[in-house]
Amino acid sequence: MTEANPDPRPLVASKRVWTTLITNTAYLTGLLTLDHSLKKHKSAYPLVALYTDTFPPEGHKALDIRGIPKKHVRYLLPKVHKDFTNDPRFYDCWSKLTPFSLVEYDRVVQLDSDMMVLRNMDELMEMELDPPRMGGKGNRVFAASHACVCNPLKKPHYPRDWIPEKCAFTLQHGTPDEAQTQGASPSFGLGIPNGGLQVVNPSNEVYRLIEEKLSEESTLDYDFADQSLLGDVFSGRWVALPYTYNALKTLRWEGVHHQIWRDHEVKNIHYILSPKPWDEKPGEHAEESHEWWWKTNLERLSVERSGGIYDRF
Repeated sequence: MTEANPDPRPLVASKRVWTTLITNTAYLTGLLTLDHSLKKHKSAYPLVALYTDTFPPEGHKALDIRGIPKKHVRYLLPKVHKDFTNDPRFYDCWSKLTPFSLVEYDRVVQLDSDMMVLRNMDELMEMELDPPRMGGKGNRVFAASHACVCNPLKKPHYPRDWIPEKCAFTLQHGTPDEAQTQGASPSFGLGIPNGGLQVVNPSNEVYRLIEEKLSEESTLDYDFADQSLLGDVFSGRWVALPYTYNALKTLRWEGVHHQIWRDHEVKNIHYILSPKPWDEKPGEHAEESHEWWWKTNLERLSVERSGGIYDRF
């Protein structure tokens, strides 16, 4: 039993689950479309919504009427306050470390709510990772795709070493075929995983290592919250997945990593940054990949309405 998971009773029969964190209704439409996309592509595993105290009653009602299981989790923050004024979204990101504590399941694959599945990726539930008994001491503690450290929008508050030369995806420009099925070494460049998708064998021992780090002042150096912590605590000891499992929409942009991006290979697209697709109107999209989301979202709404579900989400 851990502080993050005081009630480790399973919500579903499956010992393997997808999870997604939800703290407010701003991302709820994304979560609902993510759930629909998993079902559309016939995943054998359920999605469990991890909600914090900040999640409002109308959000709970939306999940309940759609039959999406949900679990209350503690809002995680480091002991020492980190100022994320330039990127307030990172205040919520610490809580994405919670899946490491969900010991009622054998395998948890954490997904961000601004993702959409394009192809079945149930193989993530079976891939080899270190068993919990290794206590986070092995070389396959968890799996994730690399963070893109190119800073294509040239945000001035990003670290100076976030440059294309340090990016693992840049390393793969010359081997695009390989990039569809293999990630670059987890030790390459800055060695930071993207926290949007994490494949985890929950373990109290591993979670204690995370808790210990959250209690240290060194978290002040973590510019990207959860993923900075994971890249530090488990440096070089995680499995790097190919970009296809966490296809940041920016990778597709000309001049970023278009050299490796292939639409038909992407299994799961990640709509990072603003605007989100659901912040736009149908037919008025900031970029082509947002059209893909709207097509799936409209399919979802049609199915829900045929079942008598009408709400603003």
